[in-house]
Amino acid sequence: MTLADPLPGPAPLLGVRGLTVRTDDGRTLVDDLSFTVDSGERLGLIGESGSGKSLTTLAVLGLLPDGMTATGSVELAGTQVVGAPEKRLTAVRGRDAAVVFQEPLTALDPLTRLGRQIAGPLARRTGLKGRDLRAAVTEALVRVRLPEPDRIARAFPHEVSGGQRQRVALAMALACEPALLIADEPTTALDVSVQAEMLDLLDSLVREREMAVLFVSHDLAVVAGVTDRVLVMKDGRAVEEGPVLDVVTAPRAEYTRALVAGARKLESALDLRSPR
Repeated sequence: MTLADPLPGPAPLLGVRGLTVRTDDGRTLVDDLSFTVDSGERLGLIGESGSGKSLTTLAVLGLLPDGMTATGSVELAGTQVVGAPEKRLTAVRGRDAAVVFQEPLTALDPLTRLGRQIAGPLARRTGLKGRDLRAAVTEALVRVRLPEPDRIARAFPHEVSGGQRQRVALAMALACEPALLIADEPTTALDVSVQAEMLDLLDSLVREREMAVLFVSHDLAVVAGVTDRVLVMKDGRAVEEGPVLDVVTAPRAEYTRALVAGARKLESALDLRSPR
């Protein structure tokens, strides 16, 4: 079977096969990576800084920066992402998959009011205008538990807190009801108490909408609390994959064992997992 052949059995929502990301000067940053995410499933990508996990998420959406090229296959909701023209990728983003990045202050436009930033993708995807569009923006802000949604909608990014900015970024990502949410270190830039609130919110919204999640983190305790399966990455390659409980309680790879040994509050994260 070649990379062009369809995956056997029912097609996953996201199917990655042989994904390799190289720089123009020949360095390999992601090396022959393969995994799937089914509809409604939660997969965690775990690894230290430089392991290639964030580059993997960028490749999934066709958002690799200049100077990097992806090869292999990334099929997202039936669309081949690798090598696809920008027009096709634009149709996929927001509709089939959306992303929440680590630092909302850089992900959000500092010169545009927050409500307008949510309204933009909503208008493009739904055709809503005027009062109906404003009502949809307010609803999106209410869903992520933001107080005073009208005030937040009128504010610029620097006028709200870091936790509120991340909730706005989540509202933007979820506004068009994507089938897959990519959460790339969504709580790393927040303090501990706000992290817990954000993870609880994310978990609640994902369950409510039965969405699939690709959750990226260097924190094994966080991943253990919010995912079904985990893929451990090191130096751009997968070193271990399996159900999250199996991986954290009986890791096979030496690198995974080191992550488990170094993870704080892992036991409590497992204890607090809600039944699937």
